[in-house]
Amino acid sequence: MTTKSTRSPRRRTVVALAVVLAVLSGFVVRLVDIQVVNADEHIAQSMDKALGASRMLYGTRGQIVDENGQTLAGSILLYDCQLDPLLITQIDTSIAAGKSEEEPWSEISGEIATITTLPVADVQKIVADALAEDSASRYAVLAKGVSTQQYRALADLNVPYLVCVAHPGRTYPDGAVAGNLVGFMGTDDVALAGLELTQDSCLQSTNGLLEFQKGKDGVIIPGTEIEDPAVDGGTLQLTINRDLQWYLQQLIGEQVQDMGALSGTITVVEVATGKIRAAAEYPSVDPNNVSAAADADRKSRIFTDWFEPGSTFKALTAATVLDAGGQTPTSTVIASSRETFANGARVSDAFQHPAYEYTLAGVLIDSSNAGISKFSERVAAQTRYEYMQKFGIGEGSAVDFVGEQSGLLRPASEWDNQTIYNTSYGQGITTTVPELAGAYSAIANNGVRMPLSLVESCTAPDGTVTTPETPVGVRVVSEQTSAQMREILENVFTQGSLAEEVAVPGYRVAGKTGTGEKSDGNGRYKAGVYYTTMIGFAPAEAPEYVVAVTLDEPTKVTSSAANATAFQKAMTQVLKTYRVMPSTTAPTLLPKFG
Repeated sequence: MTTKSTRSPRRRTVVALAVVLAVLSGFVVRLVDIQVVNADEHIAQSMDKALGASRMLYGTRGQIVDENGQTLAGSILLYDCQLDPLLITQIDTSIAAGKSEEEPWSEISGEIATITTLPVADVQKIVADALAEDSASRYAVLAKGVSTQQYRALADLNVPYLVCVAHPGRTYPDGAVAGNLVGFMGTDDVALAGLELTQDSCLQSTNGLLEFQKGKDGVIIPGTEIEDPAVDGGTLQLTINRDLQWYLQQLIGEQVQDMGALSGTITVVEVATGKIRAAAEYPSVDPNNVSAAADADRKSRIFTDWFEPGSTFKALTAATVLDAGGQTPTSTVIASSRETFANGARVSDAFQHPAYEYTLAGVLIDSSNAGISKFSERVAAQTRYEYMQKFGIGEGSAVDFVGEQSGLLRPASEWDNQTIYNTSYGQGITTTVPELAGAYSAIANNGVRMPLSLVESCTAPDGTVTTPETPVGVRVVSEQTSAQMREILENVFTQGSLAEEVAVPGYRVAGKTGTGEKSDGNGRYKAGVYYTTMIGFAPAEAPEYVVAVTLDEPTKVTSSAANATAFQKAMTQVLKTYRVMPSTTAPTLLPKFG
């Protein structure tokens, strides 16, 4: 039997135990809430309250390399440097009071100016302006994009108010070499032009993040690191040859200046593959210093400019009448220097001559507009239009370069009486360098036009290699027609007026010139102003490379003869670069007249 005196203490014990259990339960519930239910939120709060910190892990943008792996674009570390204006004034105050032996800002600013190549006054103004806006300012930008060498020199100053933060930057070790192709990046590391832009999916890196906890002295607490690693960009390999590209850029620069032209280009295409081995132009852009180039020079004229091809188009017309019109290199027409056709159209040659019985080969050797116009009548206009399409005129190229243009090829049904003949010799129609180079490659490649390419592959950081999908080759003309055209075009160079200027010792070379008129934008042609072209291939008996040289408005020599020196030197260098064996046979000379 429990007495009243014993029940009272026991009751108090039970109540106390219940209170303790209730308190413990509250702690347990709260602990579960903190460490389980809302763990992520509380961890984030603790990190925000100076226990936690993070650091950006920068990925490296991929390289752009040439066919041999030589670097055209790469990544380096650059530094953005900033100053603490308030700390500068505090240190100067201590120096003035004799409490510090450090160098005053007036001296340090001079050393900073020397390292950064900024005027001393500008360096001092950065701090003065920041303090004028806020007397307690702790931040002012000194310079962005500081090189590693400059950063090290600044760090050696060992001043507490100067901090530099590293970030990736883009560098182009060969400057303007292939600059118009490679393109460039913006100051915010965004691709703006060229292959940097079109191949950004291959080159682009992904930044990572390192999160950690640190002690009050700033030291990382071991075991607290959580890393989301950065992913580097891939390596973009191009088809071009860096050394050949450099040489041809120097060459076209000299030719443009010697001929007083506005601009010029040299393009090299490998016949069997369609790979572009060089695409040189002048003026060009140095991606390291884009602002130094005019806006018009920051693109690739090879891909973005179109023009009337002039007499280079006669080769396409000749190939058409050989392939579809039953003609041969020695088929003939009677043509004088000025002809009036049955539909009222009139065609004139660039030189005066009586009525000649021209062979097809002779028409191209003398570059007779009237002669090729008469041959063009031997196939229907629609047939010529369809062959132009097969040659790739009006369709651009498979490269799909940023801003790439296509030539203008109107349907034959829209040709008026004059255009029917003008199109046979490259007037009333426009094309581009890639289109023309592709067409001549078809003539050289046994009649098969290979799609042009500029990108070889993209190699991901894990070693996976991706090659671009390109269309298959298109047969344009028969092998027989191709062989006949190679023979005709070789005779153009061996019997033409520029034979000595374009000859490459030891090699048989074939090709054609073109002097295209330029529109004034109002439906008329500019007087005495031309776009000149010379395009050819070698060795003529077994072609390996096509070379195209263009000049925009040459003034010293206004005809396509202005291109001859650059063409000869370019072709010579191409054959040397790729160690093409010299010719061992002599050309077959074709008759000009019947």
